[in-house]
Amino acid sequence: MTIVVGHSPIRNDRSPLELATTLARSIGTDLRVVVRVPSRWPTPLSGATDKEYAAWSRELGERAVAEATGWLSDCSKGVGFEAVVVPGRSAAAVLEDQAEEIGAGMIVIGSADHGEPGRVVLGSTADRMLHSSAIPVAIAPRDYRSPAGGRVTRATCAFRGDDDSRSALTRTAELCGEAGAKLRVATFGVQGATMYPPEVLGERLVLDAYLEQTSRAQDAAVALMPDAGEGVETVVATGRDWSEALGGLDWQDGDVLVVGSSPSGLIARVFIGTNATRIVRHSPVPAVVVPR
Repeated sequence: MTIVVGHSPIRNDRSPLELATTLARSIGTDLRVVVRVPSRWPTPLSGATDKEYAAWSRELGERAVAEATGWLSDCSKGVGFEAVVVPGRSAAAVLEDQAEEIGAGMIVIGSADHGEPGRVVLGSTADRMLHSSAIPVAIAPRDYRSPAGGRVTRATCAFRGDDDSRSALTRTAELCGEAGAKLRVATFGVQGATMYPPEVLGERLVLDAYLEQTSRAQDAAVALMPDAGEGVETVVATGRDWSEALGGLDWQDGDVLVVGSSPSGLIARVFIGTNATRIVRHSPVPAVVVPR
């Protein structure tokens, strides 16, 4: 299962390469590094401007490939890779086309430039891919770095108790099996803004009922796993906001968060709803979003 990873020719960001190498090393696969460069103009222009533009685009891509190849040669021992330059108008479309062409099992991208370092920041490329990709999409937090020889050691599945999250749990368990990693099942709950006492009580009761129901659903789903879910950890984390809820869990090097797609999505397509988007946005570790 080759992993396709996007590498920007204009941003000095190796976070996607760091994450892709960690994932590839963990599950024993290789990488295709894809450098998307702007397409040349469809019609010739006077003064050979179009040729100059094409030359600039080609040089931009070749320089990015050389940078990625140099880093991977030094830091990805044991992981096979190739790096290609592909012209296109959209990074998301190029990555999806490349993944389809080689039958890749996952696409890895980085976070946007804005936002807090150490958190997943969804930019335009991630937003499109999370609504269109037919295969899992992994997103590296801003400035993500993996220890030398790093591997995935634990995957946390965000679980909400419905059929789609049970499907995500199955995919997470498969990833853990391939990587030799531990599995944790987590339900996140947010109480919301402070209100007047009667409303606060009602909101708290609703949240408690949801968490109790989902906790039972966690246990039932784990019990159906091979070996009755031996060694699987189940947790419930709450907070006044999503940052506090996710921050309430312990996170370590080698952790990834797996989030399933929303019931609103197209069949066999990644599509994350409002709460799933908030969970991803507040993840302090790489997030992997899996299709239905």
